[in-house]
Amino acid sequence: MLSSRIARCFTSVHLRPSCRGIVTSATFDVTPFKLHKLDKGPPDTGIELTRDDALDFYRNMQRIRRLEGASSTLYKSKIIRGFCHLYSGQEACCVGIRAAMKEDDGIITAYRAHGWALMMGETPESVLSELTGKYSGCSQGKGGSMHMYAQNFYGGNGIVGAQTPLGAGVAFSYKYRQTDNVCFTLYGDGAANQGQLFEAFNMSSLWGLPVVFVCENNGYGMGTSADRAAANTNYYMRGDYIPGIWVDGMDVLAMREAARFATEWGGSGKGPLVIEAATYRYHGHSMSDPGSSYRSREEIQEVRETRDPITGLRKRLLESELATEAEIKAIDKEARREVDAAMELAKTAPEPPLTEAYTQIFWNTPEFRVRGCDPFTFGVSPTCN
Repeated sequence: MLSSRIARCFTSVHLRPSCRGIVTSATFDVTPFKLHKLDKGPPDTGIELTRDDALDFYRNMQRIRRLEGASSTLYKSKIIRGFCHLYSGQEACCVGIRAAMKEDDGIITAYRAHGWALMMGETPESVLSELTGKYSGCSQGKGGSMHMYAQNFYGGNGIVGAQTPLGAGVAFSYKYRQTDNVCFTLYGDGAANQGQLFEAFNMSSLWGLPVVFVCENNGYGMGTSADRAAANTNYYMRGDYIPGIWVDGMDVLAMREAARFATEWGGSGKGPLVIEAATYRYHGHSMSDPGSSYRSREEIQEVRETRDPITGLRKRLLESELATEAEIKAIDKEARREVDAAMELAKTAPEPPLTEAYTQIFWNTPEFRVRGCDPFTFGVSPTCN
């Protein structure tokens, strides 16, 4: 059963002296990690979680869940057009990894990127404005759902698996400049059979690059189950000569511990690492996919009831007395208010001016003319007189 893969019990708590009944930290067990070519991996028992971190994890996962709910609403209202891939259900992956990243570590992912844009410093307004093609969007309305960027966040990439060699390139820059940073390079189980991924594995191993390849295995590549698409579904072992870790991707604490191990591994010069995060998406592959033709509604409901990352963390917080019911409800209410306000702003924000069609084509835009739809129509770059 899916529910058997996750641990929800805490082993001890530490009371805050000044506030009886509320604790400053607690220790938890997580589902044991599986290791490939590693003698020792992250701890899976007695993991400490502070009250502040716990509340931040819950708040961020709830913000992402609300953001994706708003994205769905706007898409169904035909305010968002084109491709739109939602991250609902997979929030623990990005929140856990982000918690372990150093300030200048990099991240690159595929097209399920809204949550990552938010975690890397963008706001619900800038993400939703980008989705609606507005000038206040994080890519000024020119990137849309699949092409969002932020500081040390290299996208948002629309071609299946194409981000993996780019992530290796980012890691190469860290090695070249002799920093201790790593680049988390995310891809899905559907991209795990791409040849370019194995080329990136090979180069990263040969050159000892500080890249962490993270396979977010949500069980389905578009509408094809992993079992039907891959001869070997142990994705953490698919790096062959690269060490790997399997982690419960529905548990934010387990994800943080695996990512901590990875940053220390890559940052200390040990080369690449592969992480398989066993997760699940509640929506279809994209908004055009109802998501119920290749899996049952009962399967989706079971995961929601037994493995949901937000309700699982909420249960831990309440049972360990890291938070009160009132605090949880206040966070829920604030996340809803923040996203609702951002959604209204995204609806009314202005579109990019025509001159933006000619910017960001080159690093330092020269004076040039862009031909239109016929031989007589031209646009000019903003630097032209």
